[in-house]
Amino acid sequence: MTMNERKTIDLEQGWEFMQKGITKLKNILEALPEPQFNSEDYMMLYTTIYNMCTQKPPHDYSQQLYDKYRESFEEYITSTVLPSLREKHDEFMLRELVKRWQNHKVMVRWLSRFFHYLDRYFIARRSLPPLNEVGLTCFRDLVYQELNGKVRDAVISLIDQEREGEQIDRALLKNVLDIFVEIGMGQMDYYENDFEADMLKDTAAYYSRKASNWILEDSCPDYMLKAEECLRREKERVSHYLHSSSEPKLLEKVQHELLSVYATQLLEKEHSGCHALLRDDKVNDLSRMYRLFSKIPRGLEPVSSIFKQHVTAEGTALVKQAEDAASNKKAEKKDVVGLQEQVFVRKVIELHDKYMAYVNDCFMNHTLFHKALKEAFEIFCNKGVAGSSSAELLATFCDNILKKGGSEKLSDEAIEETLEKVVKLLAYISDKDLFAEFYRKKLARRLLFDKSANDDHERSILTKLKQQCGGQFTSKMEGMVTDLTLARENQTNFEEYLSNTPGANPGIDLTVTVLTTGFWPSYKSFDLNLPQEMVRCVEVFKEFYQTKTKHRKLTWIYSLGTCNINGKFEPKTMELIVTTYQAAALLLFNASDRLSYSEIMSQLNLNDDDVVRLLHSLSCAKYKILNKEPSTKTISPTDYFEFNSKFTDKMRRIKIPLPPVDEKKKVIEDVDKDRRYAIDASIVRIMKSRKVLNHQQLVMECVEQLGRMFKPDFKAIKKRIEDLITRDYLERDKDNPNQFRYLA
Repeated sequence: MTMNERKTIDLEQGWEFMQKGITKLKNILEALPEPQFNSEDYMMLYTTIYNMCTQKPPHDYSQQLYDKYRESFEEYITSTVLPSLREKHDEFMLRELVKRWQNHKVMVRWLSRFFHYLDRYFIARRSLPPLNEVGLTCFRDLVYQELNGKVRDAVISLIDQEREGEQIDRALLKNVLDIFVEIGMGQMDYYENDFEADMLKDTAAYYSRKASNWILEDSCPDYMLKAEECLRREKERVSHYLHSSSEPKLLEKVQHELLSVYATQLLEKEHSGCHALLRDDKVNDLSRMYRLFSKIPRGLEPVSSIFKQHVTAEGTALVKQAEDAASNKKAEKKDVVGLQEQVFVRKVIELHDKYMAYVNDCFMNHTLFHKALKEAFEIFCNKGVAGSSSAELLATFCDNILKKGGSEKLSDEAIEETLEKVVKLLAYISDKDLFAEFYRKKLARRLLFDKSANDDHERSILTKLKQQCGGQFTSKMEGMVTDLTLARENQTNFEEYLSNTPGANPGIDLTVTVLTTGFWPSYKSFDLNLPQEMVRCVEVFKEFYQTKTKHRKLTWIYSLGTCNINGKFEPKTMELIVTTYQAAALLLFNASDRLSYSEIMSQLNLNDDDVVRLLHSLSCAKYKILNKEPSTKTISPTDYFEFNSKFTDKMRRIKIPLPPVDEKKKVIEDVDKDRRYAIDASIVRIMKSRKVLNHQQLVMECVEQLGRMFKPDFKAIKKRIEDLITRDYLERDKDNPNQFRYLA
């Protein structure tokens, strides 16, 4: 039979045949006894639709079939699906819904295959919704719209049961919630509006109730453990049955109710809040606190500010402790400086180590906590102890570690480590220039009096300081260390010169350390009247030095020299180790038996202070080489002195100390002077580049430029500006006295 002679199928007859197939499908879905479809059945149904859609008009029934397709779903849902759902409640209703949805999807799949021809041509041409979508829309409009409220409430009630620790069927919930997602056909609107919004509201209410009880009953660590556990469970809940897009929203709700709402109360709990955790070193709880509070907006700020307060309080307590100890010492008239300050610096270093570890481990290296630690240390590191600034204490501490016979007995590694830490502390101190000056003074003493224990350590700390504060900071100190090496070579050359030059004989052993003026602290050089024996050797050295260089001037600093002289006492001859000043004074007694204060002063050509120190060390201290009339403990200008021939001591060699002049005042004066120059230079630099600037800005820029070395005082800056105006570097604006101009 050819194509044209195909028998026309009319709508009634065709649909009746299709109806049989659809009924068979429904029976299979309802689990009634019905044989499965075989391929012949399927082909027959498909072909019927194909034929009915390809007949010539008016027998093309595409539109009618499209409508019938939808109607068959609507009829099935109204007659069978809805009644079965309406009679069930809660969990049973959910199970029924999941089953009905699965069946519905199967039915859509089969029917859209039977009606497949519609999908390919008719729907494509008319741009109607595809069969699959029509099928799902039927379920949405008839079943979902009616039941979603009941379903949502049932699901939320099950979630709450699970939160209270009951076992629930998670797979069931997963399947129910998948319906909310699938009904949206690619959009999440139904899931979000019909389920998620209410679920989040319920979650917030649930945790709000919990938190209000916990905050009253629990300590801060217990509360945080519970909060962490709740967050873990909610995260798990998402992975088991909620849609993954809910996770951030859900956690945000829980964090808000458990943490944001009670943040302040939690952190400030009397015996277990952040202060208490820091006080009792509860490292794990602090880590947990960081983990929880880092999740809420601005949550870490209060934690870091409590951390800062705590560290400041601990540090300030150390300062007070050291102050008290120092004032007790003063009352007992013991060694005021020394051990106490060493202990203080040690404790500050330990404090820094401890809280640095907290920042790195508990607070995950977070910048907020680095900042808090820095600010806390800056507060108490710039307080002085017993009249000594921190800069001086640090310099003394280093000196004690680096000099021979210091109070610290440490291995090489420990010294390196300690120096590293001292340099870190220096970062918090605002008067770095003061530290540099004290350090330089002490370094000079170590180098010149051969007190330095180890050259490598000296160089190592300079390298560390250079990294921390820049090359300018250490250039002089590096120069000093290099100078000494050169001086040793110079001495060797001098000794060779003496052995090779027959006429050059200084008469006594002479060691000269030649230093570069710019590197070293400034020392007073007096024209001491040298004893005859010494004049000769100075001349010899001058001649030697002339052979090396013609254009350098040697300034002799006798105040730093030492001498070994033999004292012929009646009991025995002894070797005395003395300074050049002391030696010059003692040698006067070779020529005279008895000398008055004024005679000694004029013969040595020294000032009062030095003579008093000198004579005190020789006649009133431990070793009485000279007898004094009258025999009192202080030196006065009317005293007379004579050689004590009866003097003896059990040692063959004795060192007679000359107490050093207290250089603290001088150091502070020097630093002040240097600061004045630094401020001048800074102001001129700024004005040169800006040409015109108002007072406020100039001061601010100046403070910023100099801040790395010291905190300039506003008054000092003002004074320097005035000074520069009088010296014609700047001028005030005629109309606005607050404005300055640079004068080239």
